[in-house]
Amino acid sequence: MCHIYMYHFTFKRLLDMDGIGYTLQKTAELERMAEVLVTGEQLRLRLHESKVIKDRRHHLRTYPNCFVAKEIIDWLIEHKETSDRDTAIKIMQKLLDQSIIHHVCDEHKEFKDMKLFYRFRKDDGTFPLDSEAKVFMRGQRIYEKLMNTENTLLQSREEEGVTYERTLVASEFIDWLLLEGEMAIREEAEQLGRRLLEHCIIQHVSNKHHFVDGGLLYQFRMNFRRRRRLMELLNEHCHGIPENHDSPFCLRKQGSEGGNTSFLSVLKRQVSPEELQTSGGPYIKKTFTIVGDAVGWGFVVRGSKPCHIQAVDPGGPAVAAGMKVCQFVVAVNGLNVLTLDYRTVSKLILTGPRTVLMEVMEEMEY
Repeated sequence: MCHIYMYHFTFKRLLDMDGIGYTLQKTAELERMAEVLVTGEQLRLRLHESKVIKDRRHHLRTYPNCFVAKEIIDWLIEHKETSDRDTAIKIMQKLLDQSIIHHVCDEHKEFKDMKLFYRFRKDDGTFPLDSEAKVFMRGQRIYEKLMNTENTLLQSREEEGVTYERTLVASEFIDWLLLEGEMAIREEAEQLGRRLLEHCIIQHVSNKHHFVDGGLLYQFRMNFRRRRRLMELLNEHCHGIPENHDSPFCLRKQGSEGGNTSFLSVLKRQVSPEELQTSGGPYIKKTFTIVGDAVGWGFVVRGSKPCHIQAVDPGGPAVAAGMKVCQFVVAVNGLNVLTLDYRTVSKLILTGPRTVLMEVMEEMEY
């Protein structure tokens, strides 16, 4: 049986358990299990895109949708997911233990750096879709549908005097579920909302209320589109690269060998949006098209009104596109962001397409 959703803790049971610490522990456990599923699925899609997964023959037999253990280790190192083979083996063993992948004949329970065939269970239909896993997959599909269609469901709204970004009104969310054919009747749609909350996919904006068909505001707690690093699978105590107040973007390393962090920079002085846009001023406009990889886009945004580029990963997509530190962010995918703070700008990029169009202002050199 798959480890991913062995346990189902309903909201009521969580509240009835002994102490808030237990509740937080189990909430973290559900989040961790969900992260393993997302990370494994992102890897599966990347391997298909890279043609690493394909039909293979051995002893006159064809094994569909397989990858070779030794080749995947090479691939992980080549794509900078890890620097050594031992760590790469541990990453794949984690996926094996969590029933994300398996040996084609289920003969090997230990992932070895050999010419052995493995498959993703989702590719051969052996992934155990119990009721709990189905809730997670439903939540992911709903999230993607909301992000890929133009609607006014996700908006900035205020509840109890506090403004929250990208919120859903519960009753409007239920209307949408019915309109999209996700659920047949209103009671079932409300129950789906409750299960999404119980599985840490959505939450009340201040985490005070369970899901009810009314005017309360909810947000997606889980960002399915965040590019996960495979190294996160080996960290049992946190999500690896955090989506925190500093920045949700992924730098492949926090410092290069020898402690050199020259790709980090502190802004000399803050400028105003008006100063940046003054005709004949000391700033020139540049536009970059950055294609994010499985790790991220490779830069960090900080500051407010306007934001600036605080850090650029020397090995990331952003630096390859020409981005530099201390550039001021003018627009993201055509949307002017001069008056926004870095948290809002970060969310725009994280919840947008993989390819991001960045318009910046850079101080001219004399």
